[in-house]
Amino acid sequence: MPIIDSDYNPPFLFKNGHFSTVYSGLYRRVHDVVQERERITLSDDDFLDLDWSYSNTKTNKLVILLHGLEGNAQRPYMLGSAKLFNTNGYDAISVNFRNCSDTPNLKYQTYHSGATEDLHDVVQHAIAKKYSSISIVGVSLGGNMTLKYVGERNLPSEVKSAVAVSVPCSLYHSMLQLHKLENVLYSRRFRKHLIKSLLKKQVQFPERISDTEIKSIKTLKDFDDVYTSKAHGFKNALDYYEKCSCQQFLSNIRIPTLILNALDDSFLSPECFPIEQAKNNDFLHLEMPKHGGHAGYYDANNVHYNEKRSLEFVREN
Repeated sequence: MPIIDSDYNPPFLFKNGHFSTVYSGLYRRVHDVVQERERITLSDDDFLDLDWSYSNTKTNKLVILLHGLEGNAQRPYMLGSAKLFNTNGYDAISVNFRNCSDTPNLKYQTYHSGATEDLHDVVQHAIAKKYSSISIVGVSLGGNMTLKYVGERNLPSEVKSAVAVSVPCSLYHSMLQLHKLENVLYSRRFRKHLIKSLLKKQVQFPERISDTEIKSIKTLKDFDDVYTSKAHGFKNALDYYEKCSCQQFLSNIRIPTLILNALDDSFLSPECFPIEQAKNNDFLHLEMPKHGGHAGYYDANNVHYNEKRSLEFVREN
């Protein structure tokens, strides 16, 4: 599919990718979204907490929303999307990945960029509730998971379309990017939150990880070597990045799918813009706005551009 020309043109301050990223992540607020929590049992007998919000009219259309690293269903980009879809005739499931809701999960493993088995359980749960038109919208880590899911398997016929925003299509190269000087504040913040979560997991499973191992985590790659890879069956961080990057699955996608990656997203390397894959797959649409930062995309009336584009794309497909 030809690359989509983007008409996103934010106000002057939001033409700075870092400003857009920080504002949208730390200062944006979204109100008036009523969520109802449902806990479902997963295939391995652990659980996920799903936060539902509903259209004012009865509908068979559903959007499944997936958050990014150390996010949850109450992040502004999740609430903003849920609100816009709800007001346009869609029910929404805002997924809290394992260990990202208020209750620690039962098992040592939590979530990662390629944990599509949990997403599949959510899709099957939605189908059991008689939704016949399901779309998946993922942001950042959730975007990688979305693209991997729709490209790696035969999908249920109820899954009609997908949108992935600010996607690290190559996990390895995005990791390198996050360790650059311009991203040091972001990487430190992620590391702080990840270690905080890991310390709680250590209380549950003291035999699985030692204080020495946790103290050895100085970078995000260290975290993936010490915890992510070992907890989820990979040899090491590089093995995890190789097997879970969505990039290798893009050519297999057979439902309408939009990737929205801003050119000023400091988290993304050139390898995260799959231009050739999009050109060679009629189902894959790639939009690369000049601005937007990482999951920024500020727009008027507190409805961000990525949310408008997601709704527009899902409606069309």
